[in-house]
Amino acid sequence: MELKRCGWCLSSDLYKEYHDKEWGVPVYDDQTLFEFLLLETFQAGLSWITILNKRENFRNAFDNFDYKKIANYSEDKIQKILLDAGIIRNKLKVYSAVSNAQAFIKIQEEFGSFSKYIWDFVDGKPIDNNRKSLKEVVATTPLSDTISKDLKKRGFKFVGSTVVYAHMQATGMVNDHVEDCWKKQ
Repeated sequence: MELKRCGWCLSSDLYKEYHDKEWGVPVYDDQTLFEFLLLETFQAGLSWITILNKRENFRNAFDNFDYKKIANYSEDKIQKILLDAGIIRNKLKVYSAVSNAQAFIKIQEEFGSFSKYIWDFVDGKPIDNNRKSLKEVVATTPLSDTISKDLKKRGFKFVGSTVVYAHMQATGMVNDHVEDCWKKQ
């Protein structure tokens, strides 16, 4: 018997696996939070399945999402990444990965961890939105607006409210699984 899932993930097995194992699971680890942040920023204007299909290529191009290494990328390394046909070769997004890694480290220095910083916006626990159907799932909220503004103020790029809300969903800060999804039960 096929599991009932949120409707957005039904188009591919990769989507289903991501939905079942990762999406909406609370993430408190800085390394994983950065991975999702980097991937979400590259997703801006594209579909998430495009990013999922290229995730391993991103992992290889960006040193396993090691933000400490990324923060120190040389111009030569950036140019090498821009030649990698396996990723989204958007020049502004590649450069933003470097500046976002630098801003990420500054937040760690200020708050002790990026996890503490980001999870403080939701008092350390996921917000359960009790969505009855996919039609009720939103792209932004006042909270994602607030976080987006704060991240931008701290030097992050490609972190509009929609990207931030997608990050919140991916990392379990909000639970947007619909009522009849097996993950909601």
